[in-house]
Amino acid sequence: MYHNNSIRILTGNSHPELAQAVAERLNVPLVPTTVKKFSNGEINVKISESVRDEDVFIIQSGCSDVNDNLMELLILISACKTASARRTTAVIPCFPYARMDKKDKSRAPITAKLVANMLTVAGCDHVITMDLHASQIQGFFDIPVDNLFSEPLMISYIKRHISGWQNGIIVSPDAGGAKRVTAIADKLGVEFALIHRKRDGKSQTAPERMEILVGDVKDKVAILVDDMIDTGKTLMMAARTLHEKGAKSVHALISHGLLSETNMKLIEELPIVQLVVTNTIPQTQHENLCSKLVTIDISPTIAESIRRTHNGESISLLFGDWAEHSNVSVF
Repeated sequence: MYHNNSIRILTGNSHPELAQAVAERLNVPLVPTTVKKFSNGEINVKISESVRDEDVFIIQSGCSDVNDNLMELLILISACKTASARRTTAVIPCFPYARMDKKDKSRAPITAKLVANMLTVAGCDHVITMDLHASQIQGFFDIPVDNLFSEPLMISYIKRHISGWQNGIIVSPDAGGAKRVTAIADKLGVEFALIHRKRDGKSQTAPERMEILVGDVKDKVAILVDDMIDTGKTLMMAARTLHEKGAKSVHALISHGLLSETNMKLIEELPIVQLVVTNTIPQTQHENLCSKLVTIDISPTIAESIRRTHNGESISLLFGDWAEHSNVSVF
């Protein structure tokens, strides 16, 4: 029997393995929850234990069937709210529609803002997410948002698993990731480089190429860092460019390995040593298709953020020495 206001963890169908790993680290069982579809496609949720006056955390990532997973999350939040949960926190390791964060052309929707509104209306009191595509998404909410970073885990991985990193260079495949790579480069005490992607001509069908704007990669261990990989085109072009420019070896570290349209056989053939992603998204299927894919486990970071949130402790400590000195689990 649980006392009032204890940690209760629920999950939908998006990433049950991560939820189970987080629950085991916190030494609390998952609340038995059934999430299934009716024959007409509507989602049915059944929570089999009381969550009245409890501190509820719902772990649901924005991956694969994004719209179904988002709807599951909204219904779970609403169910907990109407079941008199004291606080409902949405733990969203990969935030859905994060790339639609601004009106970059006429009549374009800002869907990330819509998702924020939907979560709030459903009854969410707090959001924990990881490596938002753009930090300003936090401003779309009127409730507290904690944006965790995989950067300390990546730094720890580089130090422990990439030989010759002292003679390395941290590379961003686009200008938008400049802030991320400079922060990592400064903490490692190495140089950084920026790659620019451009078309050979004004036509939309003109061939694309990449050129290095800043930095010299010749005879260095090049470490590509980005927040997301989906089709894999940027990674393929960047890896080949670095190889042609004389990089000794190329490693790629990506926060969210969506890999939804990526041909894993092409990744296998790329001139990279490893493609390192986190398990904000399930990677089991992709790992079976590519021997170069390595997954960093983020469940310790998620579990610690839940524990600190529940106890009213600072989460900012997770971005410093705690993460860099903790063991990085890879599989």
